[in-house]
Amino acid sequence: MSITQIKNLNRRLENLAKEASRELNKECGHELWQRIGFDAFDGLEDPSKRAKANYYYGQWQTVKELQEVIG
Repeated sequence: MSITQIKNLNRRLENLAKEASRELNKECGHELWQRIGFDAFDGLEDPSKRAKANYYYGQWQTVKELQEVIG
């Protein structure tokens, strides 16, 4: 991969991470999920909110893992 491709990939990954964070903050109503993970939204009573939060947490976590690998 060229340096330009890596920079573009990093930028796209960062955009995905921001989107996931924004959606998680919206669904949870707070930013605690960043420190405590799943426990922050597993207690959500609305099943659709809980499902959406789980989806975006998985997206956010995947992006962070990819960012670690590509540096």
